[in-house]
Amino acid sequence: MKLYNYFRSSAAFRVRIALGLKGLDYQYVPVHIARGEHHQPDYAARSAGQLVPLLETDSLQLSQSMAIIEYLDETHPEPPLLPADAAGRARVRALAQGVACDVHPLNNLRVLKYLVQELRLDDDAKNRWIHHWCLEGLQAVERELERQPSAQATGRFCHGDTPTLADCCLVPQIFSARRFGVPLGGLPRTMAVFDACMALDAFQQAQPSRCPDAEA
Repeated sequence: MKLYNYFRSSAAFRVRIALGLKGLDYQYVPVHIARGEHHQPDYAARSAGQLVPLLETDSLQLSQSMAIIEYLDETHPEPPLLPADAAGRARVRALAQGVACDVHPLNNLRVLKYLVQELRLDDDAKNRWIHHWCLEGLQAVERELERQPSAQATGRFCHGDTPTLADCCLVPQIFSARRFGVPLGGLPRTMAVFDACMALDAFQQAQPSRCPDAEA
């Protein structure tokens, strides 16, 4: 397998975590988003959306991190990243999508570039935008984690005592929040889950600073 990556991409980070949790080997192929390499003809021929991550096998080119992770979970089911019960799967997907759909898209690079280049926001206004949407989304995650609607929802991670799709999404968002200086006080359950995840080698090895294309 090849995984086309940009070290700062939260979406690619999610997939690296999932691959690590499942112990799957892959070739890391860097695509420098900030330099526009995702728009070059060679990569555009592979990725219709011209985004990362992109998972490539002998017979498949698959984009979108959530789809990639669920594909990996179906084709390499151990360890599972979704609970066995329907209610648990729905809760984990809801937590994951709360980050991947409600928080991350508002603060990714192409949106921030549009705010600055087209809407002429200065750095202070851009940072207020980042802090607002990131914190609002993480506070929603915190409330959901505190609810613990069933015994299966308790545990060290987002849902139970093993990492799931939700943890694969949460950890990169915390990394992004820290990079932009978002205040993370008042999120005790969320940060406890983050700490539990970062105690695992799969999360440590997947972090941006460990990527071959990492920059200071």
